[in-house]
Amino acid sequence: MSTHGYDAGRLDLPFVGICSFAKSPICTDWAQLRADVAVLGAPFDMGTQWRAGARFGPRAIREASTLFAFGHAGAYDHEDDVTYLEGVEMVDMGDADIVHTDTAESHARIERAVRAALAAGALPVLLGGDHSVNIPAVAAFDGHGPVHIVQVDAHLDFVDERHGVRHGHGNPMRRAAERAHVAGLSQFGIRNVSSTAREGYEDARAGGSDILSVRQIRALGTEAVLDRIPAGAACYLTIDIDAFCPSIAPGTGTPSHGGFLYYEVLELLAGLARRNPVVGIDLVEVAPDHDRSGVTAILAAQLLLNVIGRVMHARRAG
Repeated sequence: MSTHGYDAGRLDLPFVGICSFAKSPICTDWAQLRADVAVLGAPFDMGTQWRAGARFGPRAIREASTLFAFGHAGAYDHEDDVTYLEGVEMVDMGDADIVHTDTAESHARIERAVRAALAAGALPVLLGGDHSVNIPAVAAFDGHGPVHIVQVDAHLDFVDERHGVRHGHGNPMRRAAERAHVAGLSQFGIRNVSSTAREGYEDARAGGSDILSVRQIRALGTEAVLDRIPAGAACYLTIDIDAFCPSIAPGTGTPSHGGFLYYEVLELLAGLARRNPVVGIDLVEVAPDHDRSGVTAILAAQLLLNVIGRVMHARRAG
């Protein structure tokens, strides 16, 4: 009688099993966390100004990430002739607990979770959530600076205050720039009609921000853009999925046409990983209800796994 291969272990296809990020082991007791990479969900979208739904982003990205978790030893890239993620211990920490209507408490819980990842010596990878979750994530690095923020986004997110709101998804880069442990900002992909007024751009530039649109980056080329990031600076990478063209990433609250394509961003971030230590990552604003095909979440998962792989490969290469 056939055993159908069960004696050789589980096939464990993407649609089978518990949906952790890339089918990584789960550790919700953060005091026991031991990992090279710690993935954390921040399902908070009460900072949005238009279409909500990014609270379901972490679940959607996790589900999409199972597509890239076939159980192989790492992920071989034939163009680079490198097996990325080989031997990398990646753990899914679960989600920071969110208190509905309470931004301050929800952000505080996200900050504590990122601090737990840093205390364990892991690379924190935060799944948003709207872009306001970057505020507590960057705050958690106050004992780990200085850090340079590399933002990939359609919007500058440099609003200071609007009707008393200082911690929404239009504020995170302004809040980051105010922190003593943030050494500077590179803001890439910023374009078209923005949520930040002219004075916000002037304030950002006065503080040393380097702001480039998609068209400017295409004209400069990847290497020239990378040359503008301070050499050797420890970088915190924040990726808003609306940086991409909505033709490939429609599942977001504030889509903006004229965005990046996949390889433009991957090549930029792969180059960053080669040149600079990347100490933290967040990817935000995936709102799956606005994309029934699921391609936005797949894009997010694919980009994250490729970037994590390159960051860890660069660390091991010294």
